[in-house]
Amino acid sequence: MSDSYFKASDLKKFGEITDFQENYGEKFFEYYNEVFKEGALTAREKALIALAVAHTIQCPYCIDAYSSTCLKKGADEEQMMEAVHVAAAIKSGATLVNSVQMMNHVKKKLM
Repeated sequence: MSDSYFKASDLKKFGEITDFQENYGEKFFEYYNEVFKEGALTAREKALIALAVAHTIQCPYCIDAYSSTCLKKGADEEQMMEAVHVAAAIKSGATLVNSVQMMNHVKKKLM
């Protein structure tokens, strides 16, 4: 079976999220577009953050979109991979820091 749940062509349909709930969809896009405007962070920096988050939440649509956006905004391959590694380090660190809860529990049970 060659059919896949993920279809890259679906990314082009993102704007259609307003079809079933126009009000919320329009409010989302208003917010989304505002967030990605130049501000304290450049558009390039925001794209790199988005790319890192996309990998952390494992969204193939976001990875596709922000890989292209990063390149358009002037990021290079090394910067993009570095952003992904930052995300990976934070995600694994968050997993490990939660082990303190397990260790506390185990120590309490064994002591």
